[in-house]
Amino acid sequence: MRVLVPRLLAASLFLAVSAQAATSAPPPTPKRVVSETLAGQPVNDPYRWLENPDAADVKEWIDAQNAYTEAAIGAMPLGKALSSRIRELSITSTTRSSPTLAGGTLFYFENTPPQPQPVLVAKAWPDGATRTLVDLNKGDGNTAITAYWPSPSGRYLAYGTAEGGSELTTIHVLDTRTGKPLGDELPFAGGGTTPQALAWDADEKGVTYARFDAPSDGKPLREFDAYLAHHVIGQPAAKDTVAFGKGYSHVAEYILKESADGKATALLANEGDGGPAEVFLRNGQGGFKRVLGREADAREASWVGDKLYVVSFAGAPQGKIVAVGTNGKTADVLPEGKGAIQHVTALGDGFLVVRSAGPDWWADQYDGKANFVRLVPLPATGIAIGGVAAEKGQAKALITYAGWTQPTHWAEYDGNSGSLKTIFEVKPAADYSKVRVTRVEGTSKDGSRIPVTVIAMDGTTPNGKRPTILYSYGGFGIPVTPGFIGANLAWLERGGVLAYANIRGGNEFGEAWHEQGQKTRKQNVFDDFYAASQALIDTKWTDTKHLGILGGSNGGLLMGAALTQHPEQYRAVVGAVGIYDVPRHETAFANGPYNVSEYGSVSDPAIAKAMLAYSPLHNVKKGAKYPAVLLTTGANDPRVAPWQSRKFAAALQDASTSGQPVLLLTRMNAGHGIGAPFSQRVGNQALSMTFFATELGLGE
Repeated sequence: MRVLVPRLLAASLFLAVSAQAATSAPPPTPKRVVSETLAGQPVNDPYRWLENPDAADVKEWIDAQNAYTEAAIGAMPLGKALSSRIRELSITSTTRSSPTLAGGTLFYFENTPPQPQPVLVAKAWPDGATRTLVDLNKGDGNTAITAYWPSPSGRYLAYGTAEGGSELTTIHVLDTRTGKPLGDELPFAGGGTTPQALAWDADEKGVTYARFDAPSDGKPLREFDAYLAHHVIGQPAAKDTVAFGKGYSHVAEYILKESADGKATALLANEGDGGPAEVFLRNGQGGFKRVLGREADAREASWVGDKLYVVSFAGAPQGKIVAVGTNGKTADVLPEGKGAIQHVTALGDGFLVVRSAGPDWWADQYDGKANFVRLVPLPATGIAIGGVAAEKGQAKALITYAGWTQPTHWAEYDGNSGSLKTIFEVKPAADYSKVRVTRVEGTSKDGSRIPVTVIAMDGTTPNGKRPTILYSYGGFGIPVTPGFIGANLAWLERGGVLAYANIRGGNEFGEAWHEQGQKTRKQNVFDDFYAASQALIDTKWTDTKHLGILGGSNGGLLMGAALTQHPEQYRAVVGAVGIYDVPRHETAFANGPYNVSEYGSVSDPAIAKAMLAYSPLHNVKKGAKYPAVLLTTGANDPRVAPWQSRKFAAALQDASTSGQPVLLLTRMNAGHGIGAPFSQRVGNQALSMTFFATELGLGE
């Protein structure tokens, strides 16, 4: 659940007008009530039957809902024009992402729109020629690279692939000098429930990686109980041996980080999403030994020289850095300071620390004794820092960043001189110089101040009725960051406004900001979002007749809670791949049990009571006047069960008396949105924007 659904991204391709005319009412949904008691309260579930995707009546229901939605969307007047403009704006110059340095070679993804998927490339750093290592664009574009891991010398490369949005990964290995595959295939290597992880042996003859047990007769694949296996290059995967984690946790997640020379490996082990990690170290091919327990509240780590620098939030809500030697001994390095620590990266004999405070991001440089050197001279506001790539002993680092009006930039930072030189930037398809960014602030129910970034074209001023889309997420410690608005310019060009709220549940103000939006305190997230929406109204940007809201995944839950708690506040809602039946998030399907560390367990009476109080499905009221709603999901989603959207759509369609549409679209060859091809991403954006344009009255 750690992946944020991209802004203005629904989970289905924009569809042309259906041959079937739009009808005035959605397809009927039978009620087959299942009754139970939760936290001492009787609970009736009339749509439990929609949870079975293999049932013939469920398949027929999905087809009927898709046809109804296709007809409704196809009849919306701005669809064709917006779709054309969004595609035009999406065809930028070549983009780059996810850089990693190893053995003097820079590896990264490169994509040239409308190419379906990025390719994986390499070049000798800094001025070598670019070589394509992996290109999966020869098929239908639905096979994606999930992750990659160069060996310490850069000679070999392991990379993962997955198909159809499933995220279930198979790892492959190639020789970077020749580009030829070595024939190794490691299936079941992580997926949507647990992240992919891999570390190379120092001699580059083997790897340790995360995997699930293979399916067998009478035992289907279950994406739980992940463990670490060791694979010898050239041997069949069937001979892989267990390195760690058998019996560790039913919802285990692993992050592996090898030292620069490959002689030591750090392991951050989590039980589910959103919680602190235990930290283990391994020297050579010995066993992993725990060096920090969960009481350290570790969330991030990186090798700096021969020590592991761990970002700990124990007694430090914005983070401090603790060094762990290969002998397991710990020492304090950097106390809590201004701004929440997001990342730490080695630089020369010192390190860089990336920090945030709400929507503002920056990077500080420290020397080998943790003395402050300087603030890296990046733009002061309106950007977020992505990856930082550096190699041991090198005084230069590659810093990637982007902002609301700035597409991806790569800059070479010289830690000796403090100079910053742009070495790559994406050329956008339009002029963004007339886009204006301002901020307003909401006050939540408990007095917490909520920053809201407002984006509009120069000359678009508050008039109390601007068609406005408010986005946020609010969970799992994932921050809402400044990101290039890209094709969303199509919304602004027609007089629309975009807004992004830094609500609790994210970590943009530190771990305390995250924790205040977890478990029994989840209601804070919804109160913050309401406060953000009210701030847009109070500052005269919009009103309730022109305000739309957008969120996906955990942000889909946010949408469900927002529209059921304050249906009068919003005119239109788009919820993508969301969770709406919160008490049943733990069912052994998709990512649910991994979310217990964030949402809590229904087995705890206090948490069950809190869940029922905010769970969108359980708070749909018969006869209420709900706003226009578009829910989207993917049939192959491994992170959120698609039936979550089915049940919520059925409940809203049955209950609402507003006369506004409640639409559900299920894409049959898609998942959570990870690895979607270019055409699907463009179509997704057109779908959401067309819906909002119609419902919010965007100008022609």
